[in-house]
Amino acid sequence: MSDLSTNILVKKAAGVATISLNRPKANSYYKDFLELISQAVKEASADDAIKVILINSTSEKFFCAGADIKIFSSNTTEQNAEMVKAAREVSEAITSSSKIVIAAVSGHVLGGGLEMIMACDIRLASEGNYLIGLPEVKLGLMPGNGGTPRLIDLIGASRAMELLVTGNNISPQKAYDYGLFNQLFPADAFELSVTHYVNELAQGAGQAMAAIKHYVQKHKGMNLQESLDYETTSVNALYDTHDAKEGFLAFVEKRTPKFN
Repeated sequence: MSDLSTNILVKKAAGVATISLNRPKANSYYKDFLELISQAVKEASADDAIKVILINSTSEKFFCAGADIKIFSSNTTEQNAEMVKAAREVSEAITSSSKIVIAAVSGHVLGGGLEMIMACDIRLASEGNYLIGLPEVKLGLMPGNGGTPRLIDLIGASRAMELLVTGNNISPQKAYDYGLFNQLFPADAFELSVTHYVNELAQGAGQAMAAIKHYVQKHKGMNLQESLDYETTSVNALYDTHDAKEGFLAFVEKRTPKFN
C-alpha cells in the first residue's frame, strides 16, 4: 500500500474544491483509501466558500479501477464487508453534500470506480480509448455500492441490464451516447474544458443549486402532485435569499449577477 498521506490531494480555489485520486497505478481502493475520500468530500462540503467539488485523477490511464483485487481476495469476508461499507460511505458523502459534485474522467473507470462517479451529480469525460464498465458479474458478483439502481436511472433498464449481466465494457463515446457522461470533451482540451465548466458553475447561486440537487434526489418515488408540492416548497424557500434578489436585480440592470 502506498503512503496514505499522498493518496488524496486536495486543492481549493475560487469556490471549487478539487479532490484528486493519487494511488498509483490504477487508484484501486481499499478501506483506508476510501475513508480518505469520504473525509475529503465531507470537509469540502462543510466549507461555506465551496460551491463545487471536483473529483479527478492524477493518473493518465485510470480514474479508478474499483476495489484492489489483491487486497479483496486476501481479506476475510468480514474485512471485505467493511470495505464495501466504506465505499458506500463515499457515495453517501457525495449524494448528501449540498455542493454540486462533478467527476472528471479521462481514464479507465471500472467497478466501484464507476459506482463512485455515478453517485456524482455531473460526469465530464475526455474522448479516448479507455474503458467504462461494471465487471462484477465476471467475478460471480453484482454491484454492491449503488451501481445497479444508479445505472438504471442514468441509462435505462434495457441498456443497464445488458451491461450488468455481460460485465462488458463500453467506450467513452458510447457512455456519452447512453447518457452516462454529461459532456465529452476533446482529449487535448479536456483539462481546460473541465476548468472552465467548474469555474463557471462555481459562479452560480449556491443555495439554488443545492435546492435543485436535493429536489432531483428526493422527487423519485413521489407521485406528480407530491413532486409539484415539493417543488413549490423548495422554491418558496429561495425567494427571500440574497441570491434571488441579486439575480433579479442583475437581470433588470443587464449585468452579471454576483451570487454569494
